[in-house]
Amino acid sequence: MCFWRGNLLLSKWLTSAAAGGCAPSLSRARVVIVQSDSVRTTKNRFDAKVVEKVLDEGLRALFHGGTSTSIWRQLFSSEDVVAIKLNCIAGRGLSSNKEVVRAIVSGLRSAGVKSENIILFDRMGQDLRRAGYRISTVRGQVRCVGNDRIGYSRDLLMHKSIGSMVSRVVSEYATAIINVPVLKDHGIAGVSIGMKNFFGVIHNPNKYHINACDPYVADLCSHPWIKDKLRLTICDALTAQFEGGPPYMPQWAWPFNGLLISQDMVALDYVGWQIIEKKRKQAGLKSLREVGREPKYILTAADQDHRLGVADLKSIEVKQLKI
Repeated sequence: MCFWRGNLLLSKWLTSAAAGGCAPSLSRARVVIVQSDSVRTTKNRFDAKVVEKVLDEGLRALFHGGTSTSIWRQLFSSEDVVAIKLNCIAGRGLSSNKEVVRAIVSGLRSAGVKSENIILFDRMGQDLRRAGYRISTVRGQVRCVGNDRIGYSRDLLMHKSIGSMVSRVVSEYATAIINVPVLKDHGIAGVSIGMKNFFGVIHNPNKYHINACDPYVADLCSHPWIKDKLRLTICDALTAQFEGGPPYMPQWAWPFNGLLISQDMVALDYVGWQIIEKKRKQAGLKSLREVGREPKYILTAADQDHRLGVADLKSIEVKQLKI
């Protein structure tokens, strides 16, 4: 998949699409962790075919079998406009990897989603470029664009504690969202995994970092533009980081060599949080609670006011695969 440069407005070409809504519903919170030691060819390079296999096997485990194509067709309609939210703030080394994104795009195409109706996006074009992506708004191809180019909603979104302008990708264009965060520590929020990644769709995320982002992450994710459009979270954990985030700090990064996949945004974050805590303990570091940055927003997202998912391991089915 190539990301070519272009200078036309994205809005001219996105075909109008009815909201899909064919995503299968899981009866219980389920998170799949799938890893492969073969995924890495060198320290920071990955085998695209192995990455695609890891994703395919993860999806089959999440939905109890079937072919990957049939699963993608259950999740997405050929009429969907699918936004893929990346996390590229850390640059090369700790961003959503292109090999993972290519595998996702291939799956969407197998479901009949048109290339021009697939949008890769993040906060800033410079973040995307630093992570190795090329900005593209070329007719007939996958779009790759930052919010600084596509723009934000004209009106301020007022929802619970949030008062923000929202990326037009989310507010106007997308009928469905795939979230592709990174498994990493965050120096204020505790962890930055799936839900925290949506701070990258608003114009003023710095405003909401007080109190370790609680309840702001949960409040933002409870808005219908996110809650109702999110079909799948695929957390890129090929390289993960347990301290020093959100920037890439190689001394605290490790090769997890896998993906976390779920339709429950809260359950995935909770499981990812526990993985980071375990690694911190192995490294002789204090827990996030002990250092004053427990990610309570994950628990808030599961409370009676938000009901975005499950934050209790007793109620989460965790399936672990090694391939």
